[in-house]
Amino acid sequence: MDNRFNEVFPLFNPLNKEFSSGSQLIDIFSSCFFFYSFDKHSDDKLKAHSHQLDNIAITSLLNQSHALIVTDTGIKNNVATSIAYIHICNKLIIKTIYYAVNVTSFEAELFAIRYDINQAVNIPGISKIIVVTDLIHVTKRIFDLFIHLFQMHSASIFKEFRKFFLLNTNNSIKFWECPS
Repeated sequence: MDNRFNEVFPLFNPLNKEFSSGSQLIDIFSSCFFFYSFDKHSDDKLKAHSHQLDNIAITSLLNQSHALIVTDTGIKNNVATSIAYIHICNKLIIKTIYYAVNVTSFEAELFAIRYDINQAVNIPGISKIIVVTDLIHVTKRIFDLFIHLFQMHSASIFKEFRKFFLLNTNNSIKFWECPS
């Protein structure tokens, strides 16, 4: 097997226009994306958060302009498996399963989110994307421009976000943490 694609290469490009001051996604579209996590130390907050997730799922599955993305990743015997689903109006539109060797669960989850966001923003008529993941801290790293290892994924996602947000100022993406 050719392992050259599993090697680590420096990915940081300080001259990338996506990361220059003033043109960052956070600067331009800060009101278009949201993160919802929960307090793992409180059963009451966990129940309330789970109830909110149920309501979000029901609402999004009844609306043709909402895309619901659900992702999960696990590693067993050094093989990462990522599964992601995109639902629109209670119909499974896209199901993807990825297998990767020599990657962390963070990388596998980030790749799955990247791929599914790329798919969802290109579906005509979508105005709201809801991403449900058990690794919300990984998703937040998309927006942390100082983490150089994820810059390749961030640049790709930023390009798709820009296109999506420019289509309509009311378009939004919400990231919800789902307990494992």
